[in-house]
Amino acid sequence: MKKEPRLLRLGVLGCGPISQIAHFDAIRKARNAELYAICDLADDLRAKMTALHEPHKAYSKFEEMLADPQVEAVIIAAADQFHVPLSLLAIAAGKHVLVEKPLGVSTEECETMRQRLRGNKLVFQIGNNRRFDPGIAFARHFIQEELGQMMAFKAWYCDSTYRYTMTDNLQPITSTSPQARRPEGNPKADKRRYFILTHASHLVDTARFLGGELVSVRARLAEKFGAFCWFVEVEFANGALGHLDLTIPVRGDFEEGFQIYGEQGSVNGRVYLPWFHKSSVVECFSVKDGQFHRPLGEDAHTYKRQIEGFADTILRGAPQHGANLDDGVAAMRAMVAIARSVEAGKSVRLADVGGGV
Repeated sequence: MKKEPRLLRLGVLGCGPISQIAHFDAIRKARNAELYAICDLADDLRAKMTALHEPHKAYSKFEEMLADPQVEAVIIAAADQFHVPLSLLAIAAGKHVLVEKPLGVSTEECETMRQRLRGNKLVFQIGNNRRFDPGIAFARHFIQEELGQMMAFKAWYCDSTYRYTMTDNLQPITSTSPQARRPEGNPKADKRRYFILTHASHLVDTARFLGGELVSVRARLAEKFGAFCWFVEVEFANGALGHLDLTIPVRGDFEEGFQIYGEQGSVNGRVYLPWFHKSSVVECFSVKDGQFHRPLGEDAHTYKRQIEGFADTILRGAPQHGANLDDGVAAMRAMVAIARSVEAGKSVRLADVGGGV
């Protein structure tokens, strides 16, 4: 991809797996951004990534990178528990922010973030990269322009016991460091919480992106043979019925997708692991012409496309296509509501929840 004359100067905080697998490559390939700086406390990891990706600057302290006037925006690729406090530091320094999903780990800290940003002109985006899948974007356009009233929405995210065999072959071999900063305890030890924050964040955002605002959820959870299955009945603000399926891990292939039934058509989508850089297979049937419509989606590097969208909003004032702060807060509320519904055995309204997953 040929670079544009004006490039957004990005600084990346965190040289861990998601930066090595996704963000560094995405920035270097983006038409309108450059990897200006990287930052990590781990000297050995920072040195390796500097040698490999050749940023203009490398910092050991986030405050030093934020003080660099050449850094226009930052990507926060740290552990979930650090997202909100680090984002607040970046905003205070006047930097635009793209933070990895989920926005945070509790409704309170996410609401605090929203209050602090109220009226702020900085661009704040959350890394829900599925929004930049050409097939999913095509589905959203069809829903908004042709579907009419929505009657039913179904979506599923089923991780696989074999998924890491596939992704290990697709992704670069990552480097680690004993010096890396980690949150207290082991976030992966509580699998219920970890799976909801890591995987339901995708499922919930897709549901909101395509189906609209969620009002309440009624969730059930089954745990068997080391696997977890959440079936979630969803009430949409538009009156549509919804069902979400989060199952981890299935004894079979990775499955992610959605089905939507509406007044003037229907939508079916099959989503691939993002590391294939392959557009979702989406078919939209329109009553208007009695035909199925299916996009090719030739460029499906969703991490690159989200960087380009982020940069276009900052540099050109283009409409923000990615998830914003309100989206992040709503997704956090939905995830907490799912957890609370399982605990209570009844329907829970998103507006009534507090705390974390």
